Amino acid sequence: MKLPRRQILRLAAGAAALAPLVRSASAEAYPSRPVEFIVDLPAGLAPDVAARLIGPPLSQRLGQPILIENRPGAGGNVGAEVVVRAAPDGYTLLVMISGNAASGALYPKLTFNFVRDIAAVAFIGITPFAMAVHPSFPAKTVPEFIAYAKANPGKINMASAGVGTAPHLAGALFMMLTGVDLIHVPYRTSYLPDLLAGQVQVSFVALTAAIGYIRAGKLRALGVTSANRLGVLPDVPAISEFVPDYEGSGWLGVGAPRGTPPEIVDKLNKEINAVLADPAMNTRMVDLGVETEPMSPAEFGELIADASEKWAKVIKFANIKLD
Repeated sequence: MKLPRRQILRLAAGAAALAPLVRSASAEAYPSRPVEFIVDLPAGLAPDVAARLIGPPLSQRLGQPILIENRPGAGGNVGAEVVVRAAPDGYTLLVMISGNAASGALYPKLTFNFVRDIAAVAFIGITPFAMAVHPSFPAKTVPEFIAYAKANPGKINMASAGVGTAPHLAGALFMMLTGVDLIHVPYRTSYLPDLLAGQVQVSFVALTAAIGYIRAGKLRALGVTSANRLGVLPDVPAISEFVPDYEGSGWLGVGAPRGTPPEIVDKLNKEINAVLADPAMNTRMVDLGVETEPMSPAEFGELIADASEKWAKVIKFANIKLD
């Protein structure tokens, strides 16, 4: 039977009016099964620990289990690609690190574009580094370090956990903005014993690894890589107090495959921010070396894009290439 044109138009209008309701019901039903967090680094490191801290209270708020899976490799790209290729339905999420934003410049043959293919969901916080030297090192401040380095070009060794790692990039950014010449010494194992012994002169070391030695006087912190001073080391200046525009901290966040419905992204953002707002959780994150900071998905997305552009310039300046 052929329907009159007017009736067809009424039916079409009714279907259009129902569409937002269907989408809303779908969003309200999320999640209806376990949500998986992919951590692109090995178990026991800060991103993994942060995910396992956030998991239980987030599970309570969402009403579904949070599963943690470690997929390390290729500087975080193995885990990132798992999420890029996953269905954009909010059930496979990535615990992102700042190194992911530099992946395009470090790995030119990647089959995905991190900035384009991962949707920002929630920012967890920054992971600051301390610019640390052995107590016997002549410089006691950042300006003194810069002056000493310029008077002794190529004679100061800068240790890091490897080529292209966040501490390496923090040091390369320092060199780019100050014009000093430091010799990068990448380590496959911990470099802290050599830094503590004075065999290497400086490192941009994760705050959690360095703070005990700094407080004990075994290392001297010249500055921190965050934009502002930190509550845990209030007497240590931010490097930016002496080097304008310097900000070289790492960070953690949560991402989803591009195309994940905005209702799901917004819900996850709201619930993760609520978990991080709990004072007890905040204290545990600070102990882990994470300075929490709530952001909207749009704000976090802008941070990722800016970081990708910034680190690409640093990598080009320092001619950083992976073997």
